[in-house]
Amino acid sequence: MNIQNFISNYKNHPVLFIGTGISLRYLKNSYTWDGLLKSISFELTGDEEFYLDIKARSEEKGEFKFDKIATLLEDEFKIRLEKDRHGKFKKINDIFYQNMKKDLKISRFKIYISQIFSTLLYKEEMIKEITELKKIRKNIGSIITTNYDKFIEETFEFKPLIGNNILLSNPYGSVYKIHGCISEPDKIIITENDYKIFLEKYELIRAQLLSLFIHNPIIFMGYSISDENIKNILKTIFTYIEPSTEEAETIRNNFLLVEYEQGSNSESIMEHDIDMEGFSTVRINKLKTDNFLPLYTALSDLNLPISAMDIQKVQNIVKEIYSGGNIKVNITEDLDNLHNSERILAIGSKNTIVYKHQNTSEMMSNYFKIIDEANIQVLSLIDDFKIQKQQFFPIYGFSIINKNIKKSDKLKKQQKKKLESAFTYKNNHQTINNILNDDNIANSHKENAIGYSIISNQIMLEELKKYLIKYENKEETAYRKLLCAYDYKKYS
Repeated sequence: MNIQNFISNYKNHPVLFIGTGISLRYLKNSYTWDGLLKSISFELTGDEEFYLDIKARSEEKGEFKFDKIATLLEDEFKIRLEKDRHGKFKKINDIFYQNMKKDLKISRFKIYISQIFSTLLYKEEMIKEITELKKIRKNIGSIITTNYDKFIEETFEFKPLIGNNILLSNPYGSVYKIHGCISEPDKIIITENDYKIFLEKYELIRAQLLSLFIHNPIIFMGYSISDENIKNILKTIFTYIEPSTEEAETIRNNFLLVEYEQGSNSESIMEHDIDMEGFSTVRINKLKTDNFLPLYTALSDLNLPISAMDIQKVQNIVKEIYSGGNIKVNITEDLDNLHNSERILAIGSKNTIVYKHQNTSEMMSNYFKIIDEANIQVLSLIDDFKIQKQQFFPIYGFSIINKNIKKSDKLKKQQKKKLESAFTYKNNHQTINNILNDDNIANSHKENAIGYSIISNQIMLEELKKYLIKYENKEETAYRKLLCAYDYKKYS
């Protein structure tokens, strides 16, 4: 079976379990566990053999224990930085002492790790694949990762959950950072003691995640078939689920391991048996490839009855109801007699209950996200909206993604006509900053001047895109005018 057919059988939103391999694939500044510790050791000592010595002391039963190496390296890091306050690692010492003045004791070693990953340096040759990766977020329920960096939450715009927050969360639209994150260095799990504490708490975290593993398709990315994270998850599930049952078979069919194989363009799913060492052998599905585009395309094209974004909204409302929020709930009569396709969950004012996922205002506010995701389902709602003649609405980009919008031609004529007279403040500026800093242009005319420079090809579209993404109030008419100008110049 190929990947497209396999993914199309999903009945629920998949959950991604993402490991180091994904960061290694897309980022210049990413490391294996061994590579990270080796790099820190050399930066600290300038001696390659120092790391080899502590690595040799950390071998157990033929395997190198990287948590033990990290423990030894953390101790050495502390000793050397204490003795050299204003040396090479002065900035790390500065942060350490600033925290200590607030009674926050955070390891210098972990502060340094957070600095290493503080900036995301993307590989230029992988930008196309990252763009396609962004498009799948509309169909992803949640993500679990062992990575410290922020690549996942910045790509998917999901809420990161760290430490105890994992136990207090709603799953949809969340990134479970089970080994910590650079945003909270004290919660990074890397040393022997960190793992000891983590495993003591892991029972609660495991219980929280178990429901996801059982009810959703799980896609492992950035791990090898022998990774302990995968084996531990499988052991957890099949401790609670009898391996020979129909439920266990459903779970197995939902599991997919995407394993990197250099140079391969394979799109074929194979079955693979994992020996659980004293536990039962578990058969899962595996894709070995170096081309992730077909996987991302299949996930982006997945068409489920309700979007992951809608479920997230519902969960937030239900959480508010549980916590005693001031929300009135009305349940219609004869609910049991309604067919599933007839059931509607409406949340909002009873006077404006025609709301359907996104209205035109929300579509314009979320314009770049919808374009990035190629969200055909959301754009199908445009035909249901009443878009007035005097309204600015960016139809060109949307119509390229969803070619079945019936109002497309009418809205294009409307958009083009409105833009002909929208921007009248003539100027010769070639950057937005120059316009904003020009005291001769009144603040009330800044956007008009920017629009004129865009329409007359004086300002690069990429600069306008960045400006619009950061625009504070996306409800303003000025934003909508500029967005329509961008949309027309980019996609007409």
